[in-house]
Amino acid sequence: MGAARVSTPLHYSFNGGDRIDPADRVAVLGSKGASLARMTAMGLPVPPGFTLTTAVCNRVGREGWFPELDDAIGQGLAELEQVSRRALGSDTTPLLLSVRSGAPVSMPGMMDTVLNLGMTDGVAVALSAATGDDRFGWDTERRFLQSYATIVLGVSNETMRTISSECLGPDDGRALGADALAAATRRMRVVLSEHGVEIPSDPQQQIGAALRAVFASWESDRARTYRSKEDISASLGTAATVQMMTFGNLGQRSGTGVVFTRDPSSGANGLVGDFLVGAQGEDVVAGTHTTLPVSELRSLWPDVADQLDDAAVRLEQDFADLVDIEFTVEDGSLWLLQVRRGKRSPEAALRIAIDLAEDATFPLGRAGALDRVAAILADPPTRTNPDFTDDLDAVLASGLAVSPGRAVGRLCTEIDEAIAAGARGEAVVLVRRETAPADIAGMAEACGLVTTLGGLVSHAALIARSWGLPAVVGAAEVTVLADGIAVAGEHYPAGVVVTVDGDRGLLLLGSHPGDEIELDEVTVLRRWSRELELTGSVAPPQRAR
Repeated sequence: MGAARVSTPLHYSFNGGDRIDPADRVAVLGSKGASLARMTAMGLPVPPGFTLTTAVCNRVGREGWFPELDDAIGQGLAELEQVSRRALGSDTTPLLLSVRSGAPVSMPGMMDTVLNLGMTDGVAVALSAATGDDRFGWDTERRFLQSYATIVLGVSNETMRTISSECLGPDDGRALGADALAAATRRMRVVLSEHGVEIPSDPQQQIGAALRAVFASWESDRARTYRSKEDISASLGTAATVQMMTFGNLGQRSGTGVVFTRDPSSGANGLVGDFLVGAQGEDVVAGTHTTLPVSELRSLWPDVADQLDDAAVRLEQDFADLVDIEFTVEDGSLWLLQVRRGKRSPEAALRIAIDLAEDATFPLGRAGALDRVAAILADPPTRTNPDFTDDLDAVLASGLAVSPGRAVGRLCTEIDEAIAAGARGEAVVLVRRETAPADIAGMAEACGLVTTLGGLVSHAALIARSWGLPAVVGAAEVTVLADGIAVAGEHYPAGVVVTVDGDRGLLLLGSHPGDEIELDEVTVLRRWSRELELTGSVAPPQRAR
C-alpha cells in the first residue's frame, strides 16, 4: 500500500509558525504572518492570532471558496477564543478581531485590512461597560461600520464620508458625548441599510466576508499596478492574518503608531516615527490626521517608551537591518502588531549599509554591505549642493521632508491627469491633500510628490521613499483645488512648473534643479569596492543596462 497523503495545513497559529522551515516561512505565511510568529517566539507582546497561508489565497483564486477552508477558520477561531478567554459576539467578554493581508513581499497599503470584526450594538455596550469608558464601545462600532462598508461591501469612500458626516458630524463623532455617539452610530446602521448596505450581526459571517475581501484585494487594480512597478510575481499570493484586536482608541492612555529603527529618509540611527493618542492604526498611515513624533511618546508614557526602545533594538538585531514596527498602546500596555524590513530611500539604504557593516554587532561586513546596495550603486542617487540657496525667494510652501532629492515638473492635482501626462511622456509633480492606495497608478507617473496632510509614515511618504520619489508631506499652507493649488490667497494653475525639494521639505515655483553632487556614501562604498576587488573578496557592482 502507498503512503498516506499528508495534507498541508491551511492555517498556523502565531506560536505554531516554528513548525515551518525558517527558509520557507515568509513564502508560506507572508511577511506579516512570519514576522508575527517571529516576534511571538522572541517573547515580545503580540496579540494572539493565526495565519491563513498564501496557498489558500492561490487556491481560492483558482477554485473559489472551498469547504476545508471553513473548517480551518472555525478551528483557528475556537483556539483563539480559548487562548484569549473571550468569545465572539459575547455580551460580557467579547472578542474582536482584525483581518489583514500579508504578501511575501511588502506591498504597503496595496491590499485590504478590516478592523473590529465581531461588533454588534450589544458588544458596543459590553465594551463600554467593561472598560468604564462610555464612548469607547460606540467609537469602536462606528469605526467597524465605516471599515466594513467600504472594504467588504464596496461602498465608495465618497458615499461613506457623506453618510458619516450626516450621522456623526464632520469629525467622525469626536465632539459627541457618549449618549449622542451611541445614537449617531445606531443611526449610521439605519442609513447604510437605507442605501441597501446591510452589515451582518453574525461575527462568523463578518469574518468570512472580510477574508474574502482580503484575498480578492490581491488582484485589485492597485495591487496589480504596484506589482508591475516593483516586478513582483502574481503567483506569490497573499496570506491573511486573523488577530485579536487591541485598542488604541481606549481613552487617553491608549494610542497607536509606526516607528522606524533608523530614519528611512536619511538613514541616521535612532527611532523616528509617528503616533496618535486615542486612535487606531489606519488613522496614522492614512495621512488624514495630524500625528505626533514618536519622540513625544516618552513624555506621555515613559515605561512604554522603554519597552518600545528595547523591542526596536532586539528586532533590528534579529533582522540585521532597518525595520519598521507597528504598535498599539492599550490602556498603558504595549502591543506589537507588525515588524518588517522598512522601506527606505536610496540615500538611506547606502548610509544604513555602511553603518551596519562598521558595527561589529551586525553580521554584515563590507562585502555584505556592497552586495546589499549593488543595484543602487549601479545608478547612484545624488544630492543637491547644500550651499545652493539662490532659490529661496521662489518657495511656495514648506513641510516635512520625507524622501530626498529634487524633482521638476508641471503641477498636477488629479490622478487621471497624472496618468495621462505620464502616457505623453511629461514630467509632473503630483500635489494632493493626501494619497490613498487607489491613487497608486497616478503616483507611479509622477516625478515628485507633495501632500498637505500626513507625516513620516503616511501612505505618501512610504511609497515615495520606496520608489525614490522626492517628496514633501504636511505642506499645510497649500490648498489643493481641481484646477491647481492656492497658497496665501494666490492661485497657481495646473500645468505651471514647480520643484519639489525633498531634502529641505520645500515646494518651489519654477524650475530649480540645483547643483547635484555625489553622496559621501557613494564615495565610501566605491572605495570599499575597489579595495575588496583587489583582494578578490567581492565583484564590482554591474552598471545597469
